[in-house]
Amino acid sequence: MGLRKWRILSSRMVVDNQWCKVRQDEIELPNGKIVDDYFINIRLDVALILPITCDREIVFVRQYRHGAGEILLELPAGTFDNQIEDPQVAALRELREETGYTAKTAIPLGILYDNPVKDSNKIHLFLATDVKKLGQQELDSTEEIEVVLVPVSKVLEKIASNEINVAGTVSAIFMGLNYLNNVQSSHQN
Repeated sequence: MGLRKWRILSSRMVVDNQWCKVRQDEIELPNGKIVDDYFINIRLDVALILPITCDREIVFVRQYRHGAGEILLELPAGTFDNQIEDPQVAALRELREETGYTAKTAIPLGILYDNPVKDSNKIHLFLATDVKKLGQQELDSTEEIEVVLVPVSKVLEKIASNEINVAGTVSAIFMGLNYLNNVQSSHQN
């Protein structure tokens, strides 16, 4: 017998706020055990973009993240403006709003689960090349963001030294650099 999904017996919202939604499920495990207090964070999907300039610099944002209690260096990202916004549109919008940089297109790199144990959302990863600074930041009232350019040649050092340590950002960097290496290899053959 293979793996089976858990069966939801009942669900109720225990926190239903604009910024935080938590659902409590009563579930039955495949072995028959009942768990009556499994909590799921209901979160919107996120669009995250790896923007690389013509000068081979990655456009990062540095900002305080209260959940971690740290100032972190990460890639531009954010939730969709609404449930039907296209992930690519959201990624390009977040790039423009958080950094003032723009790109014509964003290449899909993949979709990751953020924290599949307790969270419902996914991270949609994109790569944009030849990004250009064309405007100013358009920050929300709760955002204070510093734009930081890091040469592509230095980014792996920053991951190794733990200066870049946000999971979605690290994943997008490896996936994006792998994509670019594969494109470059295919053009050389």
